[in-house]
Amino acid sequence: MLDLALLCFVLGFLALGLRRPFVWVLAYLYIDILAPQKIGWSLTAAVPVSLIAFCAAFGGWLLADSKDGSRVTFRQGLLLALLLYCGWTTMNADFPEFAQEKWSWVWKALVFAMFLPLTLRTRLRFESALLVMVLTAGSIIINAGLKTFGGGGGYGSLYLYVNDNSGIYESSTLATVAVAIIPLVLWLARFGTIFPPDWRVRLFAGALIFACLLIPIGTEARTGLLCIAVLGLLLLRDAKRRMAYLAAGLALVIVAVPFLPQSYYDRMATIGEHSEDESASTRVAVWQWTLDYVAAHPTGGGFDAYRANKFTYKMPVVVKQGNTTAIEYQDVTDHARAYHSAIFEMLGEQGWPGLFLWLWIHALGLWQMERIRRRWRKRTAPGEAWQAPLASALQLAQIVYLIGSLFQGIAYQPFVLMLVGLQCALWSYCRRLDSPGKKPVGMRGDDQIAQPLPDAVAAGSPALR
Repeated sequence: MLDLALLCFVLGFLALGLRRPFVWVLAYLYIDILAPQKIGWSLTAAVPVSLIAFCAAFGGWLLADSKDGSRVTFRQGLLLALLLYCGWTTMNADFPEFAQEKWSWVWKALVFAMFLPLTLRTRLRFESALLVMVLTAGSIIINAGLKTFGGGGGYGSLYLYVNDNSGIYESSTLATVAVAIIPLVLWLARFGTIFPPDWRVRLFAGALIFACLLIPIGTEARTGLLCIAVLGLLLLRDAKRRMAYLAAGLALVIVAVPFLPQSYYDRMATIGEHSEDESASTRVAVWQWTLDYVAAHPTGGGFDAYRANKFTYKMPVVVKQGNTTAIEYQDVTDHARAYHSAIFEMLGEQGWPGLFLWLWIHALGLWQMERIRRRWRKRTAPGEAWQAPLASALQLAQIVYLIGSLFQGIAYQPFVLMLVGLQCALWSYCRRLDSPGKKPVGMRGDDQIAQPLPDAVAAGSPALR
């Protein structure tokens, strides 16, 4: 029944796009994040729902959607350059078979990130895309949060919709995404119009944020704890009552500490000294190997070039001698270990040119969102109060991702590339509004979204057409 329900929901979602082609874009966001084809075991898995939604989104925009206001930004050009460069390194990869397998999903993520800004021309569309992304990721997070709250968490033992340790379902990746969407949840709870802010929306937003904070505990991902600490400091920037915010945060920590399992403390204790943890030790060894590799191969070795690594490092081993214990350092040889860092992932696979493009894309995003935040934060006219907070939320989400990516190989994570697409769209939208003599595209649709979504759709809002 679950498989049939999933398939019917996806097909119903796609059917809505026959009247509103933009819905196909939302359908692809949903499918690419949740991966219902992995959750289902027969019908959903047999239908190429991701490919159908991908083609429908592009076809609907090309054939039926208005192009008024669509602009190509410089950052989209950088994404195109990175796509072409990745294609070139794939053709010359050290491990062609594995490189082709990774390329099969990386190119779609990059292409969709370039395409998404062309479709987001109105506030309603911005909010619709954000809402689908947050709620889809939220469905995974709520599921994991409930299991954690019930005592079912633990490193490597928090089971989600699928038993697949890849993509957003990988524990550290899910912890990073869960913390990163908290600013987006706060923005939707404050400025949303599809679900106008009231006590029910605020209650759900609070519960979802609580579930997001539970994910690093349930997965026991050390990166998640670091992301929470970074986000807590970043939120101080826009807090109106900073002392009250700090007091509330301290109180939350004091209340939560007694309920944390001992395994969580043991796992977090390895943050301080990497030499005492095998996982951290191998990461440092892989990073050192990558620097040596790129010195000999400055253009990288293509996707999955890490499979060529082989190194030896020393690990402390506890040895019992009668009633006493001693620590001896033994040599451990390992090979084909993943990068565990987006920086070294880009460096090893795409070399210095790829790393430069990747850093440029993200640095430019941080700068553009800061410009929008500063330029629009004092505007109070109708329809001009949501842009600066959205830029701030997207910027904070990106910073959390960048911090988390230092310790995970998630340089091409599709959810994050969707956020990059949203940033490109917001930058283009705000520049269009600031242009002399220009008015927002689809203003009638933007005015209507002050009402709940059903009223806007019933009125034939052009914003979703």
